[in-house]
Amino acid sequence: MKLTIREIAKMAGVSPGTVSKVINQTGSISQKTIDKVKAVIDDTGYQPSFSAKALATKKSNMIGLIYAGEVHVEFNHPFFNQVINNFKNAIGLLGYDILVFSNQAFNMGKENYVARSLHYQLDGCLIIAGENIEESVYELDQSDVPTVAVDMALTGNNSSYVITNNKKISREVVEYFYLNGVKKVAFIGGQENSIISNIRKESFIHSMKDFGMDLREEWLKHGNYFEDSGYEKMMELLQGKEVPQAVFAASDMMALGVIRAIKEKGLLIPEDIKVIGCDDIEACRYSDPALATVMQDKNKIGQLAAHLLHDLINGYDVQKKVLVDPQLIIRESGKIK
Repeated sequence: MKLTIREIAKMAGVSPGTVSKVINQTGSISQKTIDKVKAVIDDTGYQPSFSAKALATKKSNMIGLIYAGEVHVEFNHPFFNQVINNFKNAIGLLGYDILVFSNQAFNMGKENYVARSLHYQLDGCLIIAGENIEESVYELDQSDVPTVAVDMALTGNNSSYVITNNKKISREVVEYFYLNGVKKVAFIGGQENSIISNIRKESFIHSMKDFGMDLREEWLKHGNYFEDSGYEKMMELLQGKEVPQAVFAASDMMALGVIRAIKEKGLLIPEDIKVIGCDDIEACRYSDPALATVMQDKNKIGQLAAHLLHDLINGYDVQKKVLVDPQLIIRESGKIK
């Protein structure tokens, strides 16, 4: 049977409050009393409950993880999965565990992340942003709960966010093609209302104009970040009167679909059409041909999110927006023959 803090206090001949102070190393207690309580704890193998420690320290050492948005990212999403793994490792070293919120009704039939955070006595929250963010996420941002987001701008006094320099992503791709004499480039982005995709699209358009390249409205497509949409949109491009020399897809998953469509039509990559994706997920290295991509530094994003959240929790001033530089990685699909 699991012992309670009251039973430990009775065995040691002290109050439950004194036991809590010994466990959490707070208050002014004599060394004799500390030794007596610790002896009982050692003899019984008592493990203090998490809630007892949280009440004494005002901290639970628990972080809420929120996959936000009506069209939200999944646990197996290759980019965000790696970001979360790096966040988990970094936040664990800082002394925290993670509680994952499900997107199910919590408070009178609707999401309420502030209420959840208070209910579970969370020290802070990490938001992984999808599309069509629910109102409760913005309420959390404006609350007193320390909050950090990945791929979503926050404005709250106790919030910060980490995001790749999305303008630079498109600029790097367009500049690479320009320097190698490739001027007919198509773009396949995410949903039309995707904030991240639209930043990449606008930067693509702006960069194409800067370099005087062949920018065509019919070569600007919208998918949904997944492979099938990349395949579908590439098929539409291949049915046009003229096909582009290269395609930039705003995610690696869509780029893999682009490759599949091009190969189905009997065209060669990169000889006929060059393909560059975005994210640098593991599958890039094993596709045929190996996928050129713009790497988002998943390790740095996860670690920055962890340290920013830790500092917010401990009352430090932190940078509101942290930009992470991307890196263009040219593999077989994007090579200039």
